[in-house]
Amino acid sequence: RSSQQGADSGDGSPSSAAAETPSSEDFSLSLLDTNLPTEAETELRSFIAKRLTKGALFEGMGNVASVGLSIPEYKVGCYYCRFQQENLLEMATLESDINAPEYVVCFLGGSEKEDTFRLELDKYVQSLKINLNLEQKTLETYINPYLRSWFENAICPIQRVVQLFQEKLAFLLHAALSYTPVEVKNADERTEKDISRFLAAASLQGLVQEGTMTSLCIAMTEEQHKSMIIDCSGPQPQLHNAGSNRFCEDWMHAFVNGAEGGNPFLFLQILENFKLKAIQDINNLKRFIRQAEMNHYALFKCYTFLKNCGSGDILLKIVKVEHAEMPEARNVVTVLEEFMRETSVA
Repeated sequence: RSSQQGADSGDGSPSSAAAETPSSEDFSLSLLDTNLPTEAETELRSFIAKRLTKGALFEGMGNVASVGLSIPEYKVGCYYCRFQQENLLEMATLESDINAPEYVVCFLGGSEKEDTFRLELDKYVQSLKINLNLEQKTLETYINPYLRSWFENAICPIQRVVQLFQEKLAFLLHAALSYTPVEVKNADERTEKDISRFLAAASLQGLVQEGTMTSLCIAMTEEQHKSMIIDCSGPQPQLHNAGSNRFCEDWMHAFVNGAEGGNPFLFLQILENFKLKAIQDINNLKRFIRQAEMNHYALFKCYTFLKNCGSGDILLKIVKVEHAEMPEARNVVTVLEEFMRETSVA
């Protein structure tokens, strides 16, 4: 048992505490920072202590649970994550007898929807872990403001991009799906980070084969005229070399309509549905291509599907890369490209 201090944090309603031996009852929790009222903070501390006693907190992996606090008079969603200071973690690994302090950071929101952003909050805590220094000056100038801005920095970027681009969001969705290189000019640091994060969140990275993604990135980078430039020097972003299709325009309307409610959780859900539909279309096209290798009617089904899905330009690029080493399928894709090209010219 040690008297080493722990940590607390927050915004929206955060609070945090430190623990030494999470797997046993032999630990103490010391409040470092919170913006919760005293009664609610005590209740939250009790909740965290029970989780620590059960050994239910793993280092660096956040959890989301519903917590009953007396102040809001209803249950709130609580994201909580246990972590250890980066340099002390390395020392503890080298010398097992070092009893370094550990910290628990908690972020409270209106519901358990914080689970939607759990990975984003894990990254947010990781940045805190790397930069943590408990000297009073650093605590006041960096750590406390960082903790209190968690909702603005970790939850709201997608919402801000939707509000900034409005109808032009279709071009951003198209660039993300097609792995088109994007260059942002004359933007402040936060806007540039927001756009970058939106593109990463809207892409199919992790959902399509890694080799496919790499090949697409290389192909799109080599087509320099397809690089999209976003100029943020004016009140509205100006886009150059931007592309779009009916699929992205339809989903853009879903985002813009959702902006009326101003719910950041809704935007992320729309984004996940957008990617899910794109993956379903890719899988359907692949199935049709396999059938078309032996069936001319299936080839026509491929063509009809590409014309009607609204995203045929992107889907063809993806399957072309994936089937590059498969002669039969490659022949089908070549024929489809010719049909699509002739139709667009007509």
